[in-house]
Amino acid sequence: MQEARGILEAGGLLAVPTETFYALACHPLRPEGLRRLVAVKGRSPDKPILLLVANTKRVPEVAREIPPLAERLMARFWPGPLTLILPARPELSPLITGGTGTVGVRQPRQRATLALLRALDFPLTGTSANRAGEPPARTAMEVAQALGSELDGILDDGPCPGGVPSTVVDLITRPPRLVRPGAVPPEELRELLPDLAATGEAHG
Repeated sequence: MQEARGILEAGGLLAVPTETFYALACHPLRPEGLRRLVAVKGRSPDKPILLLVANTKRVPEVAREIPPLAERLMARFWPGPLTLILPARPELSPLITGGTGTVGVRQPRQRATLALLRALDFPLTGTSANRAGEPPARTAMEVAQALGSELDGILDDGPCPGGVPSTVVDLITRPPRLVRPGAVPPEELRELLPDLAATGEAHG
């Protein structure tokens, strides 16, 4: 954990496992790490990047407002593969928000990455560890083959389950909007969000 922290604080780039696929993690307040992440992914800088937090108490570090509905969804589905789009704190980089003024955030369930987050005093980026347009990686070996020379390390805790990515829900719009269907089924969300609307562009 100390080695990982040193890499992240220096603006480095790690691949970490999640309960879906491996993700690219950097310190979201280190511009050099964010720029490297965008370059490695080969993605447009106006596409938002979701953030991973250690627990619900850390959400105010990245979101300037947490509505009661968000608190109920966190209590029900976190830790787990549900990303919530909330109003972003103004100090977050446009590379995180994609210039939208919003931030996608979730608490992962995967043990090693959750332990890492709990050992840090900052959140992490959580976009999938693959180049834009290529399949996400389930194993550390797949990450190494695709991106190894461009990373500062891989936190290998065995293969990820794969399947579908995290579900993304926009809580800024009214009614709330299902931005990306994923690992949390819509029927479960509708138990708390009976007026959940249709899909659109995701934070990833």
